Amino acid sequence: MALAIFDLDDTLIDGDSASLFLQFLVDEGVAERSMLAQEAALMRAYHQGVLRMEDYMSFTLQALRGRSVDKVAAWVAVFIERCIAPCVFSQASATLAKHRAAGDRIVIVSATGEHIVGPIARYLAVDDYLAINLVVKNQQYTGEVQDVLTYQQGKVLRLQEWLHGQDETLQGSYGYSDSGNDIPLLSAVSLAYVVNPDQRLKQYASRQGWGCLSWKN
Repeated sequence: MALAIFDLDDTLIDGDSASLFLQFLVDEGVAERSMLAQEAALMRAYHQGVLRMEDYMSFTLQALRGRSVDKVAAWVAVFIERCIAPCVFSQASATLAKHRAAGDRIVIVSATGEHIVGPIARYLAVDDYLAINLVVKNQQYTGEVQDVLTYQQGKVLRLQEWLHGQDETLQGSYGYSDSGNDIPLLSAVSLAYVVNPDQRLKQYASRQGWGCLSWKN
């Protein structure tokens, strides 16, 4: 059994799930509309590869601070139906199906919070995922994060930890991502594919001879 490792945002789905969820919370009156401009600025830093993910999470999790896990889960369920389901690349669904048919084990590794990634993974019928872990006290989100963040090199560190616990290896593994932030992750797998890559990743992938995929919704 080989591992097939997928980034989530702009790879399996056409868009960024964290940004879309903040827009959803604004539309629902849960978050302030003024948050959108600052979140967009943080995302520009992300695409440039200079974002401190701790800053992004601290800012965007303000809207969940003190909210119950169950309430957020109910919001996310509606969000997936309304905003994520229409954004799944058809080629992503086909590629997931191809790996299942081959008997590969699929893992989503995302630099988005587990409260979003877990339910989306379940929607995509993917059992295994790694995401940014959130602190919960008294069944409420504190707005804080914990453990190594699954971002840039942190994705590799968390994946290595997971591999050890699962008695898995990266031998024969596949990797898929759109972002230059995932160069460390794609460099760790046996066979890397870039999906609608940003310029930084496109140039790096060309030098490495990685496969380049164009997925459209």
